[in-house]
Amino acid sequence: MVQTIVLAFLAGLMGLNGVPHFVTGITGREFPNLTGNSATNNALGGLAAFAIAAVLLTFAHVGMHPWAALVAGATGALLMTVFHARRGAYWLSRHFGRPLPHA
Repeated sequence: MVQTIVLAFLAGLMGLNGVPHFVTGITGREFPNLTGNSATNNALGGLAAFAIAAVLLTFAHVGMHPWAALVAGATGALLMTVFHARRGAYWLSRHFGRPLPHA
């Protein structure tokens, strides 16, 4: 069950993290990203985050512990929601000396 909890939590983090990157990318806007702030990098990064989340869920064996997986995944998604709502991506970019997106 520990494997289910850890992997579902990470899948929630990754899956939710992909949303702002993918959405800003496909709408042609820049957003802080480790690989560069361009819309293309963000769209591809968002897709990669979704794929990673899917792989994590596959190895989490969600069917064996569905409630633990649900709670862990929701907790990971909640934490990433708060991170992005508090402009955490912009803070991290400034903290690590990365360029911020153009306005």
